[in-house]
Amino acid sequence: MKDIGKKLISENSFSAVMMGNHALVRAFIESGVKVLTSYPGSPTPEITEALNALPKEENPIYFEFSVNEKVATEVAFGASINGNLSCVFFKSVGLNVAADSFVQLSLMELIGGMVIILGDDPGANSSQNEQDNRHFALMSYIPVFEPDSPSEAYAMFKEAAKLSQENRMPVILRLSTHICHAKEKIDFESYQKQTLAYKTEFNPDNGPYIPITSLVFPLKRKALQKLTSVKKYSENNPFNKIINHFNKQRGIICSGLTYLSLMDIMPELNQKPDVLKMGLCYPIPESLIIDFLNNHQEVKILEELDDIYETQIKAIAYDHQLKVRIIGKNDLTDWENEYTPDKVLEILTKTWPDISHPKADLESQEKDLWPVKDRPAQLCPGCGHRSAFYAIKKALNENDISVADIGCHTLGFLPPYQIGQVLLCMGHSNGTAAGLSLFNTQRKVISFLGDSTFFHAGIPGIINAIFNKHKHTLIIMENGTTAMTGHQEHPATGKNFNEITEKIPLRQVLEGLGVTHIWEVDTYQQDKLTLAVKEALSEDMFNVVIAKHPCMLKFTRELRRKGNSTPKPVKIGTKCNLSYKCLSEFACPSYQIKENGEVWVQTDLCIGDGSCKQTCPSLAIESQIKE
Repeated sequence: MKDIGKKLISENSFSAVMMGNHALVRAFIESGVKVLTSYPGSPTPEITEALNALPKEENPIYFEFSVNEKVATEVAFGASINGNLSCVFFKSVGLNVAADSFVQLSLMELIGGMVIILGDDPGANSSQNEQDNRHFALMSYIPVFEPDSPSEAYAMFKEAAKLSQENRMPVILRLSTHICHAKEKIDFESYQKQTLAYKTEFNPDNGPYIPITSLVFPLKRKALQKLTSVKKYSENNPFNKIINHFNKQRGIICSGLTYLSLMDIMPELNQKPDVLKMGLCYPIPESLIIDFLNNHQEVKILEELDDIYETQIKAIAYDHQLKVRIIGKNDLTDWENEYTPDKVLEILTKTWPDISHPKADLESQEKDLWPVKDRPAQLCPGCGHRSAFYAIKKALNENDISVADIGCHTLGFLPPYQIGQVLLCMGHSNGTAAGLSLFNTQRKVISFLGDSTFFHAGIPGIINAIFNKHKHTLIIMENGTTAMTGHQEHPATGKNFNEITEKIPLRQVLEGLGVTHIWEVDTYQQDKLTLAVKEALSEDMFNVVIAKHPCMLKFTRELRRKGNSTPKPVKIGTKCNLSYKCLSEFACPSYQIKENGEVWVQTDLCIGDGSCKQTCPSLAIESQIKE
């Protein structure tokens, strides 16, 4: 990564194969971004990998991981109205957290400019839904660029920043998982380094910045006027593209990854439609679309997730009385999942059965002969959450209710633990648990919360439980990091992205809020944790168990970086009676079964932590001493 960092900061032009997330950092530098904020969430965290690789003395960008997406948006907003080009990035559902502030941005004069990078997640690769954030753009009057590749993400960010600064308005760069993580050879332009200078030019006369009732309508009119000017830009923006196969009968309108997938299968089609690829997915280029519709008998709208284009394009055709057949989504499966090449081919052959080449159908059939088996997500070997679930399950009765939250510990829902029966979003668990506990005298309720989520969105639910005297037990799964998204720091770790800070300990925060009954137990002490949870559940009040153990993936990586050795993998001794509890109840992936039924340890996975030893009724699991 250090080599990438040196390249990204170089004033010279260069070409390199680079991930989309990494390429964006060069776009930030060339555009003059001064303030960058985020809350970690896939598919965007790798942006900070490249940012962290920049030579510290040359890095022109202030960056912070804020405590949640709403705060990150507000910090970027404050920097922009101070005169600095700013940017905020987060994952798809992060926009839900930021929405309260996000929907106000178009009403404000962003004198420095502000770009919002959204990592949308068609296919729900790392999210609890497939929400289409273009809806937010329409609601908020914010233009949206949608790149089809890492190189276009780089180019579009620079264009988005320029458009934002010229119009003093927010602009969205909407990415998806494939664009963020794909690698491509990109031609980066040269730029001239400027002296590092952050502006502090806030002036309320640039506003107004207070949207009280009397000012809301003038502010809204101004936002709509800005959007109207962007509509003109949309018609001629450099990312619109027409692929002309001189097919007057059939055309396709698309953008982003869908366009890339379409181009991937185009050689396989025996009838090649004309293609209109749009650079901005909002506002769409109306005149360009009218011309394209007029020149074709049938036009297929090809878009991932919701029918945003379809609805607008059909309205345009109706208003202009165009005599063209517009084909949108055919069935419910068209609303689901990523539009990868195989999916696009499937959709097109459903729309026009004669379009596909027989060779393409044969290749599709051959793929089906070798299906890839599903591999369920699982906790890492040595994960403290596994010990926690093993211990907590012993404390619960069959009818007790457990409420999950977002994080690695969400995987407790899966067999064999099956803990966490309901999930909405980050930080919901205490509010939902409170509702489940009302009038519930027969069943105990427990909720889960990660330590990063505690600071992100968990505190209001805790305050509410204390304020309204709810009666349930919260278990905070403290592993000392934001683990699921790549081990980012949080307020209790004593370090932020830039420097060492004062720790904000969970227990002190809880005590300050008024929680009187708190247990702290290392999750590897399974019997002690079981007892603590039983004691907590026996009380008729809100209380908290902090189940703590360092993230072992992070811990062992840090040991290796420091040149320290890790323990040898455990082994199965002669006492094994084949009860299989290490597999059926503890479920560490390091344990495997031979064809003859014997248990063996996959040494490539086992980290030698020994947390499994206490789960074996025959005491057959043994540690190995390093020679």
